[in-house]
Amino acid sequence: MEKIDNHRRKWLTLGGAALGISLLPHKTLATLSTSRPRLLKLNNLHTGESIKSEYFNGHSYNKKELTCLNYFFRDFRANEVKHIDPNLFDQLYRLQLLLDTNKPVQLVSGYRSPKTNNALRQRSSGVAKHSLHTLGKAMDFHIEGVALNTIRKAALNIRAGGVGYYPRSNFVHIDTGQVRAW
Repeated sequence: MEKIDNHRRKWLTLGGAALGISLLPHKTLATLSTSRPRLLKLNNLHTGESIKSEYFNGHSYNKKELTCLNYFFRDFRANEVKHIDPNLFDQLYRLQLLLDTNKPVQLVSGYRSPKTNNALRQRSSGVAKHSLHTLGKAMDFHIEGVALNTIRKAALNIRAGGVGYYPRSNFVHIDTGQVRAW
């Protein structure tokens, strides 16, 4: 009887995985399986800086470009740099493909030091005490010319982490944590 249960579990697990993959949008699925360079274009709304980075060359991450992106995503208030989870960049890249846009992403917030995060929490109830921004695993952004709700829907379709929708503040939050939405 134990063999039958284990056999059934394996088939159910495989079936669930196949179903999950089949629900991914075709463009997103293609980016997971093809080896091609990944390029991001961003503007930092607080510092006025812009960056165009080929952070993945089709086979591996480019450490120099990741270092540049880490600096770009820094906490500008405290001038602190943190390692940003490369999966966040991949998630953003997939979003741009899914949205079929090459317009620069407008970064509202990347890394936040714990001190900055606490200061922002004093001013807004929308800032989480244990924010993934403080771990380099989250960003807030919008894309000029793309409706905020369209960005939100695309991010939800990718199912790669958390998605927050803040239309009054004009940004969408994505992170590499558990799949969830608010």
